[in-house]
Amino acid sequence: MKNFFNLYSHGFIRAAVAVPKVQVADPVFNITEIITLAKQAAARHAVLTVFPELCVTAYSNEDLFQQQALLETVERELRRLLHETRTLGSILIVGAPLMLNSKLYNCAFVIQGGSILGIIPKSYLPNQAGFNESRQFRAAHTAGNELVDYAQQRAIPFGTDLLFSVTNIPYFTFAVEVGTDLAAPIPPSSFAALAGATVIAHPAASPAAVGKAASRHTFLAAQSARCLAAYLFAAAGPGESTTDLVWDGHALIYENGQAAAEASRFSLSSTIIFSDLDLEGLTQERLRSNIFAESTLLLSAHNKRFRTIGCEVPLPEGNLLLTRPLPRFPYVPESTAERSKLCAEAFNIQVHGLIKRLQATGIKKIILGVSGGLDSTLALLAAVKAMDTLGLPRRHIRAYTMPGFATSQRTKDNAWRLIKALGVYGEELDIRPSSRQMLADIGHPAAHGENCYDTTYENVQAGQRTSILFRLANLHRGLVLGTGDFSELALGWQTYGVGDHMSHYSVNAGVPKTLIRALLQWQADTGEVGQQTAAILSDILNTEISPELVPGTGNTDQPAQHTEDFIGPYELQDFHIYYTLRCGFRPSKVAFLAYNAWGDKYSLQEIKRWLTVFLKRFFAGSQFKRSAMPNAPTVAATALSPRSGWRAPSDAAATAWLAELDSWKL
Repeated sequence: MKNFFNLYSHGFIRAAVAVPKVQVADPVFNITEIITLAKQAAARHAVLTVFPELCVTAYSNEDLFQQQALLETVERELRRLLHETRTLGSILIVGAPLMLNSKLYNCAFVIQGGSILGIIPKSYLPNQAGFNESRQFRAAHTAGNELVDYAQQRAIPFGTDLLFSVTNIPYFTFAVEVGTDLAAPIPPSSFAALAGATVIAHPAASPAAVGKAASRHTFLAAQSARCLAAYLFAAAGPGESTTDLVWDGHALIYENGQAAAEASRFSLSSTIIFSDLDLEGLTQERLRSNIFAESTLLLSAHNKRFRTIGCEVPLPEGNLLLTRPLPRFPYVPESTAERSKLCAEAFNIQVHGLIKRLQATGIKKIILGVSGGLDSTLALLAAVKAMDTLGLPRRHIRAYTMPGFATSQRTKDNAWRLIKALGVYGEELDIRPSSRQMLADIGHPAAHGENCYDTTYENVQAGQRTSILFRLANLHRGLVLGTGDFSELALGWQTYGVGDHMSHYSVNAGVPKTLIRALLQWQADTGEVGQQTAAILSDILNTEISPELVPGTGNTDQPAQHTEDFIGPYELQDFHIYYTLRCGFRPSKVAFLAYNAWGDKYSLQEIKRWLTVFLKRFFAGSQFKRSAMPNAPTVAATALSPRSGWRAPSDAAATAWLAELDSWKL
């Protein structure tokens, strides 16, 4: 039975990039260093370790590569490497020269369990900027061999058409691309990815130069994103000859355009970095990308030329949690600078979506309810910015506080403070009399003094507010601005139809609750809204999230209802929403990721409880609301609009998702 707490049970592998300290033309020393690093990687449960180009000899040998003594030593020492790593189980990729048919090739050797699984020669040999590889080596296309005998092993697959499939790890197929092959207009890794490789290993030499590190990041980010793959890059490091060049030993791991690990450059000793790669996640990305699929079909003839070598590796046992950084807030960057940049962009999307709608309709007034909560506050700020941008008076925004049976003094005060600070038109409309009348008209027990605070009692109030806003829009020729957010839509936490579900345009429907918090904090921090408004925003951010529909007892200064008691903590539910909707992961994997990110705050049982709530509400209980949602701009990485985002039947069941989660007996 698979172990829930082991990353290999959830579509991940752990991989390493190792840069050994070398001695030029000394395979004995170099193989010893490689063996040491290989054992370190295996001890950390890595199943794949990539070493630099020509690391067995060092890269900077120049004409020494043509010396028979050196080549014979390489073969002998490679046999030692095979022998001493045969029990490690993990796969090693090392660079070494290979003489074949009186020609010399710059090759990557794929080694596992005491065998050479395959040998990949370099395709493109650089002959500029101090390089002259074609002086010693020949390009891959000159070989003509598909099988070679080497190091006392026979019929080793040889060529640039090799894929390696680890058959006991789902989605783990890798290919090797050597050195400057990445710089080709169409790198070999592009074809390998289309043929099925989810991991690209890249042994390189790549000397240091001003701006070179940034260039590597650019290349790896772009290629890993285009290939929807993980990319492991190992550059030559300490010990290489500095006759004309210096070597910084840069090691990098990328996954789908994002940096996953990076070594410090210019180390004086051997270095090794690790990353946990989400191969299942990469496969899910490919599943959703019709561009990737169509490229595969268009190049199917080329992809058929690949030969696949199968192997198995021993899987690490026991608990093995992730070591890769896993942000708690996937919709909100951790970096202050990146967060500020994202907030500015998100707010602009909201504002300009609203501006276009006002221009298209010819409407110059906005109608919205302001509760003193997070959502209506952000909607009001977007409306103010839209009016300022259009050069219209802020008084064209008609903001209404509509206290009900459970409105707290704190939220009501904050609503009014905000209205006055922003200079918009404000008015209070008490919905309690009309709500009592409706309760009486329909024969509800609460109309006769009973404490029957059911869904009908709550929705009468929500419906009254929305109905009033629409009639005010008729009266003043205004546009009703929706305030409900992305997280509420995902959880079905809105009153359908004549309720907070409906509006003329909804600026928050693409913004998760955690991002709304970040946007309000950003507004307060930038100072654009002024000190008075910033202080109000701070108090709103520190107020309990509540629908304020059911009265409590005691202190009326605070909301009696706590939304997160019903639907779960928004910080955790936004995490679940992201990995379910954006990534398409199975519930058990989402729970595993949540445990890695939030395990110090929420127990696994709490995570499962709230994930179950989300699965039931999202898949089985609320799609009908999303199918009829008003127009709204897409802001975050995913959208729930039935027109441009999530498309799903309104009468589906959540059985498959709930059963998968329960199958782990957590």
